[in-house]
Amino acid sequence: MRMRERRNFRRKPEKRAETVNGFDGLRGLPKCVSIFGSARSTPEDPLYETARELARLIGEAGYGIITGGGPGIMEACNRGAKEAGAPSVGLHIHLPKEQSVNPYVTTRCDFRYFAIRKLMFVKYAVAYVVMPGGMGTLDELGEAFVLAQTKHIKNFPIILYDGSFWNGLLDWIRNSMIKNGYISEQELDLVTVLNSPREVVAYLNKFVVM
Repeated sequence: MRMRERRNFRRKPEKRAETVNGFDGLRGLPKCVSIFGSARSTPEDPLYETARELARLIGEAGYGIITGGGPGIMEACNRGAKEAGAPSVGLHIHLPKEQSVNPYVTTRCDFRYFAIRKLMFVKYAVAYVVMPGGMGTLDELGEAFVLAQTKHIKNFPIILYDGSFWNGLLDWIRNSMIKNGYISEQELDLVTVLNSPREVVAYLNKFVVM
């Protein structure tokens, strides 16, 4: 029991310091959009270029861009943000198989704890855009959805990009979760499916007060 208490005592100051460092590092940002998507997309993937264009247009509309700072869709979005002259933020997480920070990040914060990193994604964002990706992308989507569902954050846009990718998941939610009463149809309205970068920018300009 004593050993467990000592371990917890050591961890708490580390988490507190990481939180403070995150607030200090991101202070002064304009309104930002957090964008998520696969780390495995390559520059040859059409989705990479789409993400790049999306972030560039969002940046030109006056928003900063926040990603996880890694490769793939994250790199494309930081690249588009930098091309637009917008803040290009990377929230880098330390992992056993280390991912390097992409070269287009202009504001970098490093994290060891996923929970604190997720806090920063939410605190400095006025909207989420969730592009096609894997389990990490689903994790970020689920986090934002539950926070909005339980009203722990203000109701801000959660945009699923590319209906051809997400519609299967939404159909499963309707046919399994909603059908069995686990969530309501109104709660699913927390997410919006859009299919082009210009649609996303128009939606942001309509629902986000600058």
